[in-house]
Amino acid sequence: MQWQPMKFNVTVDRDEDGVWITECPSIPGCVSQGQTKEEALANIKDAIATCLQVRADLGMPLT
Repeated sequence: MQWQPMKFNVTVDRDEDGVWITECPSIPGCVSQGQTKEEALANIKDAIATCLQVRADLGMPLT
């Protein structure tokens, strides 16, 4: 079986302390952050992969 890459929309905001906050709205609770926008985007990719794995392991819908 060949896997196709999945694409998710994410939100990117900056908080009052200057930290970049990213969230994947289609996966409940999938949030990350970073000191730079690039770091936050890299971190949300890891968070999405982890959230999807946990949801699959628990038999939950992926999104």
